[in-house]
Amino acid sequence: MSAEFITYGMFIGLLIGLFLGHPLAFVLGGLAVIFGYIGWGPAAFYMFINRTWGVMDNYILVAIPLFVFMAQLLDQSGVAEDLFDTMRYLFGPIRGGIAIAVVVVSTLFGACTGIIGASVVTMGLLSMPVMLKYNYDKRLASGAICAGGTLGILIPPSIMLVVMADQAALSVGKLFAGAIVPGLILSGLYIIYILIRCWIKPSDGPALSLEERQAVSKKQIAKMVFKSLVPPMILILGVLGSIFAGIATPTEAAGVGALLAFIMALAYGRFSWQGLFLAVVKTAKTSSMVIIILVGASCFAGVFIGAGGGEVVKDSILGIGLGKWGTFIVMMIILFLLGMFIDWIGIIMITFPVFLPIAKELGFEMVWFVVTMAVMLQDSFLTPPFGYALFYLKGVAPPEVKTSDIYWGAFPFWRLMELGLIIVVVWPSTITWLANTLVK
Repeated sequence: MSAEFITYGMFIGLLIGLFLGHPLAFVLGGLAVIFGYIGWGPAAFYMFINRTWGVMDNYILVAIPLFVFMAQLLDQSGVAEDLFDTMRYLFGPIRGGIAIAVVVVSTLFGACTGIIGASVVTMGLLSMPVMLKYNYDKRLASGAICAGGTLGILIPPSIMLVVMADQAALSVGKLFAGAIVPGLILSGLYIIYILIRCWIKPSDGPALSLEERQAVSKKQIAKMVFKSLVPPMILILGVLGSIFAGIATPTEAAGVGALLAFIMALAYGRFSWQGLFLAVVKTAKTSSMVIIILVGASCFAGVFIGAGGGEVVKDSILGIGLGKWGTFIVMMIILFLLGMFIDWIGIIMITFPVFLPIAKELGFEMVWFVVTMAVMLQDSFLTPPFGYALFYLKGVAPPEVKTSDIYWGAFPFWRLMELGLIIVVVWPSTITWLANTLVK
């Protein structure tokens, strides 16, 4: 078979499998088996064994279950609840203050978990009823929760960055450092948008009433800020600080984070053996889902690249003749379109073998290029029809919040994500400076 036939056949098969509703891992793995057997016969199965073993034997990927376990323990500790109550009173006097509190808490919580499901579900349960109580626009409330929750997959420690570092053969620490400023830029853009929108249309995000503000003194708010911020900051410093200081590898730092999260659950009085059991079970389920997709995608990529598909796509993209930045835009558009149908793990495993050689040939700095891809992949959680954050929120939102409210509420925020991408492209030092400063 020609490389062109395999390339088009595998991508068409991928789309058909996904539209029929089959799990991504089995679609990727199944296509690898079909086209691998057609191309090489039984010898393809030896390649599948080697690739599966490569995923299982990867030390870097050990960080994934540890970070997931850390997120599960934090979910039980009550950190998010305390943070949200504090920020609600702190930003309450401002129009749109509760929505701003959602973004701030999601940013801090994202720096502790790296799992968007935990962030979106937690903030949906905590903040949506409160915002509806204060007559917030349902679309603004939905968009703030979904967009804020997705920051956890960009702001380190992020399991997406761990997988990206592994596939790109880059330092996890450098990617973590490079993603900090872009994550804060997106968070800042969301807050600015909320402020401007509620200034133009105050009814979209009313401020807390004077009586409610006076019910809690400034001294009480100061105590709440100290009590709710110190534990997460210790956790963030414990995980990221140990990586950037060169004391621990990302995998070891993930273990430190899991231990600190366990201590926080004890300190908040939320620990229970039943809760620990559920955390372990949820960690096993999430980690198994990630690993089985990695196995299927690794086999898919092995057949695709081995049959020459990577060169076909590379030549097609470069053959358009759009130059360095035109080609970059084409790659980002491909990521955006894939994000509408495939989750981030599949996108990384499919595009990295093709995009990274193109980026190297065009002279892009690799840490910068990979982080820009991570920023672009933020869109994949909010873009219909398969935006995961949209479905996470719909699963916990009150009945009066319709699916259309969530979809339209997310729309301006994924436009802001693209604005954030433009910012880090125009000013590349937003990524490279911190990465080169903190990690040598």
